[in-house]
Amino acid sequence: MRPFSVLTGPATLLPAKNIDTDIILPAHHLKVLTRRGLGGAAFHTYRFAPDGGVLKNSPFNRPDGLVAPIIIAGENFGCGSSREHASWALDDFGVRVIISPRFADIFSGNAFKNGLLLIELPQSAIDSLVAAGTEHITIDLAAQTVSTPGWGSIVFEIDPFRKSCLLGGLDEIALTERLTAEILTFERAHEERAAWIRPKLRQ
Repeated sequence: MRPFSVLTGPATLLPAKNIDTDIILPAHHLKVLTRRGLGGAAFHTYRFAPDGGVLKNSPFNRPDGLVAPIIIAGENFGCGSSREHASWALDDFGVRVIISPRFADIFSGNAFKNGLLLIELPQSAIDSLVAAGTEHITIDLAAQTVSTPGWGSIVFEIDPFRKSCLLGGLDEIALTERLTAEILTFERAHEERAAWIRPKLRQ
């Protein structure tokens, strides 16, 4: 996954509570096995009318046509089903950070494994951040700060292991690959100790 260091950009405001995974990625878009292209369906009911027309008043349809890389969401974001496709869609859509008072547990795990930074802040801090303006928010993962020019900054907490993985762009596969030498050493030693496990080829 992509390493995360510092990000500066605008935020989409989504203050409603309990935004579930079916809103993030509606179920009828779960007909694919890859991540590619799912971003086009992210928040589909928020972005498009039933006839397919673009909703001009949608918080996601910015006048400049760009996708804000940050979402400021209400409490319990990502609840509902455990579909990992929701995290795939957010990443493919261009979202890299979500700020909320609280995230659903399974979604939080899926988001981390797909390189999304989830930041939990008290609602009072989020309200102050929004009041100061959301067009130029800077997220510094190493310093663990959220800041804006007219507001200052606030420190957020994050699990040290998750922080290290996000900074290094290390998913579970990459973490395993870092141990390749140790794994090969173990396998060779194990074959010598238990050679009977490997069947002998017929002569």
